[in-house]
Amino acid sequence: MQQTNTIVETETQIPLGWRERLSPSKINKIPGRYNLPRMFRKSGHSTKQMREPAGSTRSVAALQTSFKITDTFELLRTRRWSVFDVQHVVLAGLCIFSIWIIEPSAPIIKTAAALGYLLLLLMPITRQFFLPSWPIWTYLLYFFSSRFIPYDVRPDIFVKVLPALEDILYGTNFSSTFAKWTNPVLDVFAWFPYGLGHFGLPAICSAIMFIFAAPGTVPMFAKSFGWMSTLGVSIQLFFPCTPPWYERLHGLEPAKYGMQGSPAGLARIDALFGVDMYTTSFTTAPVPFGAFPSLHAADAILEALFISYCFPKLKGLCIFYVCWICWATMYLNHHYAVDLLGGGIIAYSFFFVVRKFWLPRPQPGKTYRWQYEYVEVGEKGKNKALDEELGYGHVGAGKRSIDYANEFTVLDSFMHSGSSSGSSSPTTSIRSDRSNRRTD
Repeated sequence: MQQTNTIVETETQIPLGWRERLSPSKINKIPGRYNLPRMFRKSGHSTKQMREPAGSTRSVAALQTSFKITDTFELLRTRRWSVFDVQHVVLAGLCIFSIWIIEPSAPIIKTAAALGYLLLLLMPITRQFFLPSWPIWTYLLYFFSSRFIPYDVRPDIFVKVLPALEDILYGTNFSSTFAKWTNPVLDVFAWFPYGLGHFGLPAICSAIMFIFAAPGTVPMFAKSFGWMSTLGVSIQLFFPCTPPWYERLHGLEPAKYGMQGSPAGLARIDALFGVDMYTTSFTTAPVPFGAFPSLHAADAILEALFISYCFPKLKGLCIFYVCWICWATMYLNHHYAVDLLGGGIIAYSFFFVVRKFWLPRPQPGKTYRWQYEYVEVGEKGKNKALDEELGYGHVGAGKRSIDYANEFTVLDSFMHSGSSSGSSSPTTSIRSDRSNRRTD
């Protein structure tokens, strides 16, 4: 009888620890960031989407290959619209305005061009590139069509404002100082960033970030670049100011619309190579009195911020390039130092907002975009529900992922729980949980 009691007592004591571990309250404690039903309830996805098999999860680095316009219409039909979609209305309005004021009218050509771009936005294989870059194309169209805005509706041109600000802020005119001593070597040295890098570097940076940065970085760079440049042109149109070359040629005499622009120091490059690369284009520039803000400085600073964020080891090179092009703008007599300050403030403002909310974070040990299994956006430790601007795909099979190829899919399926900083991979957590179980 005593032996029987001992056996019963032993059987009662052995499972006690396991009963506590296997209790429903312990089993159901799934971290909030990996609790799929909770994530889908927050993001508005249906139960049918949540039950998709693991094989249906799309790679974060995958690209669209479909030409079916019906796929885009289906995405538009099921899209959860938000206030961020106003951006597309603004872009469409700017495009219509720019096309409308261009002369000659040529309605057939304009309509064909608009329908052609609309087709690029509707086909998934082209939409993934032309939707995020739409602000850039809008900026270019807006800039080149601004020459057709009637003079009688434009504001007066400010001739004395920038020189006065230059004296107040710095006590001297840096542009005049740098432009006093010129020689062919310095001309070529200034020409590289101002006349070449400004036009080619955005495409080079985009290609580098597309291959080596986290998926989704290039769409955010394109949107930032386009909207920043569009804002810059708008400021130049509503606050027209004369550049340093005007002060050198005309002093502080009042400026009038219709006056020709000037290549300033770039004319020496044309004379040096015997080719008209800049004289004609700058003489007939659409915005000859667009000194403030300097888009040369703004573009370079935005590129440097994105590159240094994605590749911290290149920060020194980025700082050097920004200083290089800023010096070149003043040496070539195209901008005051205050113009560079204005461009820098605008560029950093755009980057600050994008980095805080939408820019994908680089992950240690990931060299190429195809090595990313998941992508996290915004600053670490921020609990936020993302907007529907970029195109995040749904979550499947316990892993958070982004479908950057679908620009019209919902973005807010990326939810961060209150107990998580959002910096760990679901796969890693599952493995660590299994390891803990083994040690038990």
